[in-house]
Amino acid sequence: MPCRSCGAGALEPVFSLGSLPLSNALVDEAGLSISDELHPLDLDCCVSCGMLGIRQAVAPERLFREYLYYSSYSATAVEHAHAFAQNAIAELGLGPKSLVIEVASNDGYLLSHFHARGIATLGIEPARNVADVARSKGVQTVTEFFDKDLAPSLPKADLVIANNVLAHVPDPNGFVSGLGTIVRPGGTITVEVPSLLELVDNTEFDTVYHEHFSYFSATSLDALFARNGLAVERVDLLVLHGGSLRFTLRKGSGGERPRNLAELLSREAAWGVRDPLVYRMLAHKVSGMKAALSGFLQDAIVHGRSVAGYGAPAKATVFLNHFGLGPDKIPFVVDRNPHKQGRYIPGVRIPIRSVDLLRLEKPDFVLVLPWNLANEIIEQEQDLLRQGSRFVVAIPSLRLI
Repeated sequence: MPCRSCGAGALEPVFSLGSLPLSNALVDEAGLSISDELHPLDLDCCVSCGMLGIRQAVAPERLFREYLYYSSYSATAVEHAHAFAQNAIAELGLGPKSLVIEVASNDGYLLSHFHARGIATLGIEPARNVADVARSKGVQTVTEFFDKDLAPSLPKADLVIANNVLAHVPDPNGFVSGLGTIVRPGGTITVEVPSLLELVDNTEFDTVYHEHFSYFSATSLDALFARNGLAVERVDLLVLHGGSLRFTLRKGSGGERPRNLAELLSREAAWGVRDPLVYRMLAHKVSGMKAALSGFLQDAIVHGRSVAGYGAPAKATVFLNHFGLGPDKIPFVVDRNPHKQGRYIPGVRIPIRSVDLLRLEKPDFVLVLPWNLANEIIEQEQDLLRQGSRFVVAIPSLRLI
């Protein structure tokens, strides 16, 4: 198939994770007797626009109508949302007559900050269970997938937010075109995405899963926005999610482009953003990471040390299954999200339990699976360190804390 973004047929296969279960298809007790459904997970590089994409797509209806990720359970996400809202209100002069729309608004963790300041909000969130939580916070939410067909039925907003959602849409052009449809003249659009360069440089292979159709660089994003009538006003580099890009956009074309955008595009060109060989090196780096962690876990078992996992994000499914780590190596993982507790990681079938179990079991090592939240988790769990447990983080390289 052609590139989802630019339409070019110049796609090169660069990385394969084999066939894996859907990352958020956590298994309940009744499902333990049923085999996991596996889907190929292969990445192709577009040598025309520099975007990566998965070759075989799973229908969004199957991935996102019922969702177990609630942003409010991450202190890092909540703090990021609060800071974003405060800055946006001040910089854009938002007030009681303004409207803020967020696409993929999850449980209202971001829009609730605007709502608390008396600013009208509207969330677009296809996951019914998550949208219900947002409504309980007073955040009006439309339970639909956002695209160019839905956009004309929505009101126009002073600020349109699309944070960490662009990777989740099979038609990025229709999605971005829709953002332009719902912004008022003179209004602002912000889009945040994980950085493709950081994914490769830091071996963040576990962020490749079926829910992420596409993986963006500034190079591919700049072309995508221009193709759909949006001009870049500002680019910010963020540490969120292992390294992200935030684009601030307006409808229209022309005008002065941010200086750091030109610098970023030049750096990406020198890095090899359109070179398939750059991405093919990822497989070699992942093999080295697997060898290091497998050796560590085997040594722990030989010496009678116990190991538990911390966190059951989507990336944990990829990480554990690709590395072949099951209950024999990691008997259980814990998670703060009660909606995940009592279920099992698909594929490897490791049980997910309450964080309280760590106090009872006192494992020697705790493998942090949401490595991007390692600092947050370690800060929250200082008592584990005091009881003698040590945290292990495998990405970007194996380290003990």
